[in-house]
Amino acid sequence: MSCRIGIDIGGTFTDFALLDGAGQRLCLHKQLTTPDDPARSVLTGVPRLLAKAGVAAGEVDAVVHGTTLVTNALIERRVARTAMLVTAGFADVLDIARERRYDMYELGITYPEPLVPRALRFELRERVDHRGAVLQPLDEAELAAALDAMAAQGVQALAVCLLNSPVNPAHEQRAAQIARERHPGLYVSTSAEVFPFLREYERWTTTTMNACTGPLFDRYLARLEAGLREAGLRGDLFVMSSSGGMVGPALARRFPVRMLESGPAAGVLQSAALGPELGRTELLAFDMGGTTAKGALVRGGRPLRRYEMEVARVHEFRAGSGLPARIPVIDLIEIGSGGGSIAAVDVRGTVAVGPRSAGAAPGPACYAQGGQAPTLTDANLLLGYLDAGFFLGGAMRLDREAAAAAVQRVLAGPLGVDTLRAAWGIHEAVNEDVARAFRNHASERGFDYRGCAMVAFGGSGPAHACRVARKLRVPTVVFPVGAGVMSAVGLLASPLAFETFRAERCAVGALDDAGLAQRFDALAAQARAQLGRAPVTGEREQLTRQLDMRYRGQGHEIEVELPPGAGRAALPALFAAAYERVFAKSFPGQPVEVTNWKVSVSLQRESAGAGLRLDVPAGTRKVKGERPAWFAEWGELRPTPVLDRYALAPGDRFVGPLLVEEAESTCVVGVGDVLQVDAHGHLVVTVRGSVGESS
Repeated sequence: MSCRIGIDIGGTFTDFALLDGAGQRLCLHKQLTTPDDPARSVLTGVPRLLAKAGVAAGEVDAVVHGTTLVTNALIERRVARTAMLVTAGFADVLDIARERRYDMYELGITYPEPLVPRALRFELRERVDHRGAVLQPLDEAELAAALDAMAAQGVQALAVCLLNSPVNPAHEQRAAQIARERHPGLYVSTSAEVFPFLREYERWTTTTMNACTGPLFDRYLARLEAGLREAGLRGDLFVMSSSGGMVGPALARRFPVRMLESGPAAGVLQSAALGPELGRTELLAFDMGGTTAKGALVRGGRPLRRYEMEVARVHEFRAGSGLPARIPVIDLIEIGSGGGSIAAVDVRGTVAVGPRSAGAAPGPACYAQGGQAPTLTDANLLLGYLDAGFFLGGAMRLDREAAAAAVQRVLAGPLGVDTLRAAWGIHEAVNEDVARAFRNHASERGFDYRGCAMVAFGGSGPAHACRVARKLRVPTVVFPVGAGVMSAVGLLASPLAFETFRAERCAVGALDDAGLAQRFDALAAQARAQLGRAPVTGEREQLTRQLDMRYRGQGHEIEVELPPGAGRAALPALFAAAYERVFAKSFPGQPVEVTNWKVSVSLQRESAGAGLRLDVPAGTRKVKGERPAWFAEWGELRPTPVLDRYALAPGDRFVGPLLVEEAESTCVVGVGDVLQVDAHGHLVVTVRGSVGESS
């Protein structure tokens, strides 16, 4: 029977999930990431997963991979030496940027340095106007001289960024063709191919990201492909994109910038896929791993998406202080709070946790790998939430004494409190940070948490979910099957998908049904060509059509999705409804225009994400015993029941406090919270005091 493997590389751990051909039996594995060489953790972990599952390498027909390699490369500036071709007179666009301050009161405000230094930006005499008409032809002699000059400076990648290329890409395409012919080893990206929208700063920044990470990502995928073949795996390799769809290696190599939020998107997608099983369409997906915590909203059964994100912020997590990337991406809020987040006493004399992380090396103090700084994992161990002898199912033993020493030295001593009180301060500080970030994220999108359920996952998420939910007044928390590695599980349910775009400004009144269909059909054909194949047995094609629209004279637009079969006559009403959802009113009779056209084609597996069950040994006891644990209502350690998740059955019901252990994570259920196991094996917790009662 054929199997599929999902692999998600995080900052601290690499997660693995194997799903059998029937799409139900799961086998899971988790091990430390190898930051110096991320591929090594993949290539050593796959054989261990196969041995654990009792599956031969030849039975695997697909490996789906999510990675933060591109994001980390940009943050750490481990990128290729990159040059840029720009329209004459526009070489300073990357420095001018948006001319917008992200902090009105900070006199020493700084911004990230552009990815291409000023000396490597080469100007070309060419000009295309805003309608696509050529005002000045491309000077190919000047182009050749620029290419030779950049090659002499050791350039490995090139971003071709010309003005108005989204409406007429001919000059960019010709420049790229000549560059590849003249210097075959050069990695070349054109802005009209990477993301063909207007507003050159965002488009050009995105293109430089794509170009400078291309050589690194190409080498990484080549090593991964070769290593998997050596291990005997002959199935297809796919890479998860930021928008929640997977692509083949060739497409991933062309568009590495689309892999910026590769891993986190999978967990959100899996949360949405669980909606029908849970009977929920409004969800908060909460993912906390070793380095960061992430939240995403699922509305009407679908994750919210956007087309802009920021990378490499210089001011912690403040919007506007990073490099903007225009790509399709799951709408995530991300903060630097995870199991490896380092705790300290800040200038105010209070506990601060993150965003710095101990990562996988050296890791938290309790890992006994040389780490000296206290982290969230150290605090959770001292509070009794983690079993020192059962971490990763017993594969890794934690050092409680090292954790206590680190917390005492850095926090408890300076603050004049005992070690347990300091550990609780670390734990609760993270809960407050996460709740505050999620609250702001939801209010900006008009989302009311009181009517939703939280799906909690990741190695650290289940230990914090109930407490965060109580602060947000979320009434229900769900710990899904495979919660500790759910992003890897989500990779297995991801569709093969790609989105194409077109920038064309036109009045809605000037459109007709034929013109509308013609534009969308052309984009759909491009997307299908990029995917490279038609649906196979067990798959269905899903086509999504969207428009960016605005009232004439406005400077920004909103996204409008067209239902199947909707034509030109439906556009005014669809736009008005979308506008009212954002601004609470619309303006009937005002002329409306389209600025951008978007099409997504996905090949969705019919049974993906439903009816999963863990491959676990039988005969275990539901109650493993008791362990002293700290809860706010007690203010001290008290004996707390410890349940074995693998022994729980549908219909089981328990009242907290409880610790529910599985190999990859521990679910902490608060005092008075009620846990029930649903028909699918998910743990559903009703949170005390989440609605109408102050905690």
